[in-house]
Amino acid sequence: MPRAGLTQSRVVDAAVALVDERGLAALTLAAVAERCGVAAPSLYKHVSNVADLRALVGIRVMEEMTDRFATAVLGRSGADAVATLMRAYRAYVTAHPTRYAAMPADPLHQPEYAASGRRMLEIMQAVLRPWQLGESELIHTIRTARVIVHGFASLEGAGGFGLPQDLDDTYERLIRMFLATLPPL
Repeated sequence: MPRAGLTQSRVVDAAVALVDERGLAALTLAAVAERCGVAAPSLYKHVSNVADLRALVGIRVMEEMTDRFATAVLGRSGADAVATLMRAYRAYVTAHPTRYAAMPADPLHQPEYAASGRRMLEIMQAVLRPWQLGESELIHTIRTARVIVHGFASLEGAGGFGLPQDLDDTYERLIRMFLATLPPL
């Protein structure tokens, strides 16, 4: 019988908290079980193995990000929506660098992540809709935005910008540069 109150969602909550505190490498069934106050075998009622748990954490991260992106861009359009999405993405990564590491690099081609990946992609597609880009150009544009945000935020989180100039100013320049690559509306 499962421990009262222990659910898959609570197991994932504990796993995410562990990742936040100690990094993705620390994510083990034993560590999560300890955090939940149960023996490791008790987790098998809620997750199949550590790979399953890692996937559930990755899905949780993607869903959190997508929800934040959707909330941030709601009611916005055009360049404002794109810039807001890029800021929201950076804010998530810098606030949760170890959690962000749980997001798979290519979620659309991994069955367990595909639904969450498509949902995130739909937000990105929606903010770019006013430009009426063809399918191929839309993919290139989304990739470009993702590289800018991921690269900048990952370097920022790793302390990769040691010079004194303001990082927000640099990031806003990148956003403007990206927007300048889009065709006029």
